[in-house]
Amino acid sequence: MTATNGRAGKRPHSVWLTERPPLKRKAEQPAGLDLEKIIGATVRLLDDEGLARFSMRRLAAELGVTAMSVYWYVDTKDDLLELAVDAVAGELPLPDESEPGADWREQLRVLATGYRDMLLRHPWAARLLAEFINIGPHSTAFSNATLRVMGSSGLDAERTSGALASLFHFVYGFATIRATHEARCRAAGISLDDYFEQVVSAISSRPEFAETMELSLHADRVRTGRSAVAMLDRDFAFALDLQIAGIEAMRGGLRGEEEAKG
Repeated sequence: MTATNGRAGKRPHSVWLTERPPLKRKAEQPAGLDLEKIIGATVRLLDDEGLARFSMRRLAAELGVTAMSVYWYVDTKDDLLELAVDAVAGELPLPDESEPGADWREQLRVLATGYRDMLLRHPWAARLLAEFINIGPHSTAFSNATLRVMGSSGLDAERTSGALASLFHFVYGFATIRATHEARCRAAGISLDDYFEQVVSAISSRPEFAETMELSLHADRVRTGRSAVAMLDRDFAFALDLQIAGIEAMRGGLRGEEEAKG
């Protein structure tokens, strides 16, 4: 059916799907300013001040230029945010796939742990990853690496996307919640340990939380003065082991089904 509004349809915009003409430097453009420098300043500002406070005007002030100078390199703020989130994806460690007899489980741990660490270093990235389907070069390299590792696991291709969704959605959720708690603590001027201790102290004498307090290993760890960060790291490592064990179990179960049919 032909569109009646004069347009044949509108695709979602992405900086990675837009061809931009080559830059032709004007005499009035600030010397030393380039796209790489702009992206680097964007990442630093987002790390320091968060996504809510970020603006092109604030970025321009950080760079010591006018906002129009920044728009010479990018068309929109969203384009710049897409470039920034792919830039931090470049920090993700990729496993050495050339190693003979490499264990796909360990390689998957490298990928998942690196993803968590990146989200903790750059909490703003989680929001952008939920808004943009990032197909930048760094993100694509990471995605390709995960697919190759899963290919060596023995899980059939039909179930690979579901397995990766389960694994990386878990990592995303775990890291996003932890980063949010850490940001709240920083804003209040307290440590994560202090925050956990305050919560445990506040609910320990309330009867409706008695069962939770009795069964919660977290509460026990806080009472014995253990580090909240170390506690969360242990929880993450165990939960990641469960995810990988689930992939391995599904792989084994599928092979068993095939053998039974044969």
